[in-house]
Order: sequence, then C-alpha cells, then structure tokens
Amino acid sequence: MRVSRGIPVQAEAPVALTIGNFDGVHRGHQAMLARLNEAATRLDLTACVMIFEPHPREFFAPDKAPTRLTSLREKLELLAAAGVERVQVCRFNFDFARISAEDFIVHILQRGLAVRWMLVGDDFRFGARRAGDFAMLKAFSAKCGFDVEEMPGYTVNGLRVSSTAVREALASGDLGLVKRLLGRSYSISGRVVNGDKLGKKIGFPTANIQLKHNRPPLSGIFAVEVQGAVELSSLRAMRGVASLGVRPTIHEHGNPVLEAHLFDFDQEIYGRHLRVHFLHKLRNEEKYPDLITLAKQIGRDVEDTKNYFASFSSSSAS
Repeated sequence: MRVSRGIPVQAEAPVALTIGNFDGVHRGHQAMLARLNEAATRLDLTACVMIFEPHPREFFAPDKAPTRLTSLREKLELLAAAGVERVQVCRFNFDFARISAEDFIVHILQRGLAVRWMLVGDDFRFGARRAGDFAMLKAFSAKCGFDVEEMPGYTVNGLRVSSTAVREALASGDLGLVKRLLGRSYSISGRVVNGDKLGKKIGFPTANIQLKHNRPPLSGIFAVEVQGAVELSSLRAMRGVASLGVRPTIHEHGNPVLEAHLFDFDQEIYGRHLRVHFLHKLRNEEKYPDLITLAKQIGRDVEDTKNYFASFSSSSAS
C-alpha cells in the first residue's frame, strides 16, 4: 500500500476515492472499503482513501475531541489489510480548514487526485464551515468528471455502527459488543519499553507497552491475547492478563499504562512490537492499601483469566 502526505498539485493517475477519519476501521468502514475496492477493480482505478491527521476535532478542540480508537500506524495497517492500494494523509491545519467546499472539489478532488469515482457516507461534510455535502458533490460531478455514490449507515442488530458506538461499548467494558461492531477483537499495539519493574518484584513480570495517546478508550483489568512476543512468529498469540489504567496503588496522579503479564513466558522482549487483543474485562482497576494486597489481587486476576480461557476452550470444543 502506498502512503502519501498532502495533496499533489496535479494527479499522476485517476483514482476511486473515499474520504473519512476511519477511526477503528469498524464494520461500517469495512463495508465502504469493500464497495470502493469493487468499483476500483471494475473501473480499472486505484482504490484510494483520504484521511486526516490530526482528526479535525482534535485540531479545533483537543480537550473535547473523542479518544482515538487507533493510532495512525494501526489505522494504516487495517486499511492495508482491507485491500486499499493508496492512502492520502492530509495534514489538517488552519489552511486546510479554510478551503471552501468548491475549491475542495476543483483543486483537491479534480486536479490533485483525478477522482473518477467517489463514495461518501450519508453524514459526510467537507470544506470550510462544513458547507459541502453529497448534494454538492452530485451537482459538481458531471462537469468535474467523476461519479459519486452515497452509502447508507451500516447496522448490526439494529444498532448503527460508528466509532462513537465502539467507544461507548469499550468504555462500558462490553467487549462482546465491541467485537460485533468491529468484526474482530479490539487491540492496541506498541513497543515494549522499560517500566519500573514492579511486576517482577511482586511475582508477576509484565511487558510495558508504549501507548501513543494518554486517553485510551478503555481501562481496567482484562483477559488478553498478545501477538509479537515470540520471535519469528508474530502471529502466534500468547495468553495473559493485562492492566490498562493509571495504577492508583502506585501513583497518585499517573498517566495510563498498558502492562501485560503473559502466562508461561519468560523472555526479554524490550523493543519488540506487540499487539494486545482485549477479549474479556475482569474488573475495573482499584486502589489497594499496599503492594501485598495488590499482589494477592493480581493472583486472583490470573486465576480468573485462566478460568476464562478454560471455559472458552471447553465451549469451543463442545
């Protein structure tokens, strides 16, 4: 997959395009990408996705912007897995925000990207003050040389699939609903970095996984599967228990930390890139009076997680 930043002054080759933030690349996004790929193949065009970095709401109101479901790296990996051939990453700043809807169509869609076919969601808006919509694209499409289609919302069991719905399900700990909305388990990836090695001191060594943002969309103690820990076998999943939170027993005002204790595993994996899949929430994080009490609770979490996997394996076999 080719990743480009900014918009060319003049396009090299025509594309089939869809535009959005694609945070989480949920099942609604996946349906759009499948439709994009089908049209690109049929019309002999490159399947292209335009995304924005940062998210416009992060730019205008960072304190009020929704927490990200995926880092840029994770989003690009998911788009590549969905068969996208090209991603155009547009830096969202004041200059970009001031582009009128008409100029967006003429200078970006027509000249910069040579769009020949375009797919947008039913809530799509673009241009300064969000003045552009599907009706405007339709009005300009003939003279600008592209076809445009609008895709209705995607629903699962009557619930409209959206990044907001995924965030709400994650925040409530409903990982079953999250999986239905995403079509996969929710995961966070990052490199293993040095921590305070407290887990090892109390008998439960952990991998400290670097977070890209200080506002993860979920918190608590989870049963997880972790990919990337076994060298030369990045797809092999190791089972374990993970803590994602501010660790109130250790720090009064700490930043979120993701730590995973892997079962039957004792290797140095600093610098390795791991992907943590969150399968089941055990509990919310709590503050304990001392490290001895914390260690006892971690022991119970380990047993609860092993019981979860045992019951999961039993139900799968039956």
